[in-house]
Amino acid sequence: MLTSPLFVPLLLAVAGLAGWGAARLVRRRRGRTVTALVAALVFVAVTAGGVQLWALAALDSSAVARAVVWRDADVDDWRRFPALPVPAGPQTLELRPGSLPDGVLDEVTLPDGGTEDLGALLERTGTQAFLVLRGDELVVERYLHGGGREATQTSFSVAKSILSTLVGIAIDRGRIGSLDDPVTTYVPELLDRDPDFARVTLRSLVTMSSGLRYEEHGLPWSDDSVTYYSPDLRATALSVQIDEAPGVRWHYDNYNPLLVGLVLERATGTPVADYASEVLWQPLGAEADASWSADSLASGFPKMESGFNARAVDFARFGYLFAHEGRVGDRQVVPAAWVAEATARDTSADPAEHYQYWWWVDTEREGRFSARGNKGQYVYVDPATDVVVVRMGRDHGIDDWPAVLRDVADRVQAAGS
Repeated sequence: MLTSPLFVPLLLAVAGLAGWGAARLVRRRRGRTVTALVAALVFVAVTAGGVQLWALAALDSSAVARAVVWRDADVDDWRRFPALPVPAGPQTLELRPGSLPDGVLDEVTLPDGGTEDLGALLERTGTQAFLVLRGDELVVERYLHGGGREATQTSFSVAKSILSTLVGIAIDRGRIGSLDDPVTTYVPELLDRDPDFARVTLRSLVTMSSGLRYEEHGLPWSDDSVTYYSPDLRATALSVQIDEAPGVRWHYDNYNPLLVGLVLERATGTPVADYASEVLWQPLGAEADASWSADSLASGFPKMESGFNARAVDFARFGYLFAHEGRVGDRQVVPAAWVAEATARDTSADPAEHYQYWWWVDTEREGRFSARGNKGQYVYVDPATDVVVVRMGRDHGIDDWPAVLRDVADRVQAAGS
């Protein structure tokens, strides 16, 4: 009954009757203003309660219901969504305990130019894990606010960098032709909706320049909410509309990874979480199984734009992979050419120098780049000095973590080996 199409009109009717009844009871003793106010309050209370009941009943079938009940995304969302396993393999990339000279990271420089004790900064910003990797040495490993070596950390949009990596591997293995393939090569039904989808290439999707419509309003029915909470993300991906010509403007859009996930699933003939385990998570030497949050049990499609869940130290191993041109020991896990291309400061084929294939490019330090996620999740990589910095937290805490991570890498670089 609560999920029936008749529920909303019935709810409004009941709320109206409740408000009318309350008004009649009050009218005998109070004036019209008080009567109207009481009626309005009763109507709102009954309606709000009914909407909450509907949302609770519709959690498995409605993105709006999930947004109403779960509200804003948070780092515990990996507990809410179904989990698709991404098993680790038998070989682990060993990371040795290491250290830095005394005083190197006692304090860090803040975006405003001031300095702060690193421990105090991590404490006040809700940081749960902060790791610094130099080569294969963990020179900093701190856990706070419920974090720990074995704790699961959700990635939010760091997942996009992982998905991009899977695309690079699939291209190298011949499962996907190239980034210049139109998305309609793999998802031809988009042409039935708009012939202009033939102009949208995989390259435009992974560089956030696809021209697809995407509006962020923070409302339960706006694109940012629907692409996060939809219980059927395949259908959501296929509902997207074209807004402008591709390749012209950089515009952050969570429909892009949904479409690429659909492409990857079809091109490889393998569920994306299984493919991630086979070609990435096991070969890079993760120490623990990961998971990818799914839209729902019925659909079983990874969230793609977010929801890759793993230990912080394994996110550091992912950074290590990119600091080493896609290589771990004698295994070339990701093509070196893809690593260079995916993280380059390059506007020859897309409009943004600060962003490449779902990686953020540090335009203030040549060769550095990062994977970033909501609430301040970061994997910051400097291949030149073999430094990786990972920050995971319950919230951002500060406005400009990239500047702080840049300073941390600078200080480690200055300290030498």
